[in-house]
Amino acid sequence: MSGVHISPYAGTWYPDEPPDLALLLDERFEESGRRTGEFPFSEALGFVVPHAGPAYSGTVAAAAYRAIGRINPERVVVIGFPHHGGLRGAAVPDVAAIETPLGRVELDTGFGGGFARIQEDRLCDHSVEIQLPFLQKAAPRARVAVLYAGRMGRQERTRVAGLLAAEWRPGTVFVASSDFTHFGRSFGFTPFPADDAAGRHLHDLDFECIEAAGSLDPLLFADTLEQTGATVCGSDPIGLLLETMGRIGSEEVYQTTLDYQTSGEITRDYTHSVSYAALAYCRREAFHLAPDDCDALLESAAETIAVLRRTGERQPFPARGSAALEACRVVFVSLHQDSVLLVCIGNYNGRGPVATQVAEMALSAALDDPRFRPAARVSGPIDIEISVLTPLKRITSPAQFKVGTHGGLLRLHGHAGLLLPQVAENYDWSAEQFLEALARKSGLGPHAWDDPKARLSVFEAQVFSRPGLPGRS
Repeated sequence: MSGVHISPYAGTWYPDEPPDLALLLDERFEESGRRTGEFPFSEALGFVVPHAGPAYSGTVAAAAYRAIGRINPERVVVIGFPHHGGLRGAAVPDVAAIETPLGRVELDTGFGGGFARIQEDRLCDHSVEIQLPFLQKAAPRARVAVLYAGRMGRQERTRVAGLLAAEWRPGTVFVASSDFTHFGRSFGFTPFPADDAAGRHLHDLDFECIEAAGSLDPLLFADTLEQTGATVCGSDPIGLLLETMGRIGSEEVYQTTLDYQTSGEITRDYTHSVSYAALAYCRREAFHLAPDDCDALLESAAETIAVLRRTGERQPFPARGSAALEACRVVFVSLHQDSVLLVCIGNYNGRGPVATQVAEMALSAALDDPRFRPAARVSGPIDIEISVLTPLKRITSPAQFKVGTHGGLLRLHGHAGLLLPQVAENYDWSAEQFLEALARKSGLGPHAWDDPKARLSVFEAQVFSRPGLPGRS
């Protein structure tokens, strides 16, 4: 193994003076905190992180690195790729350390069994080396391992993912380096005009790819890139990460979006724009709220409804709890009386913090659901049930649906319907009966999920309630 590789990106992609680089990173981390708040989960297995210069993608990248800092991993495995191409399979750089203006990053010499070793000057790429100053700031004590992913077929990707999964142990985090859509004539990709609507079009295109990545199915992800033409440069690292995530542990892994931005938004010029996304991959247990937070949400809903019933005033009372309640999660509020469902309402977009969504959903449940008589007019105690959902995970076959564990969201031809996991238990449904009911709720035929254009997503839910819960006066 050779000695120290000095990164050539200092002075071009980012400042070469340590104080200037440290200041730039501080600014990106602070801006990230203002945009996204604290990382609300206690652990994560992996991340997708952009790799443009910190002045451009640094704020989005910082969302992932602030999460990594909170997790405080023992080892970070960075999966990059050579933009110049030429690499087949996967390789480890044959170098002991890489130096940036912030100091020397010693590479984990225990990593890389089963991979080819290639001289770093043949692999050297910003997809890896842009990540190192962020790691030096966020996780300075973590061991760093580097893997370059080149073109690989399905069989080779499966082999490499198996090796990576075998490297995982508690305290290890994987980082796949990739930007998303490269838009503009200089990239040879102009599927729509660079006008005022370009930002919206790019968002829709990028999130179609992000949704496909959330399936953890590298084939679906690759098919989506091919169908859309999306120019996602790090598709090989992402595909490898997805297959690795699916192999780690017995518990399901869900993808959540930490931040997203385009350079066109930053520069106000969409003639040349690159998209950046920070994605995290967490096991089911990471999304589980603590008992105190559950109690705070129940009290929030109860107080909101109690004031509404007593005064007629539509005033939400947000919950007060831990940082986990500031996360944007999908929430449903159900109201029951004497075991009879009065109303169930939610918003599967999950665009607001849990702390405020529950109070707002409680008001909507009491007043706004046209399918039911307003619960606010019902006399006597009302039982409140809250369901906080994991992120959605798209599946490609009904065989992947687990009755009693999964809820479902079906979308087709502008129709959409959602059923919570507990519905199957309440009616003692089989998986097929659940999916038929989901199709009916979507306003579609009973086997609509078999349509090639249908999109079926699953999720899990943390459900908690308290009968006849009174609100505070």
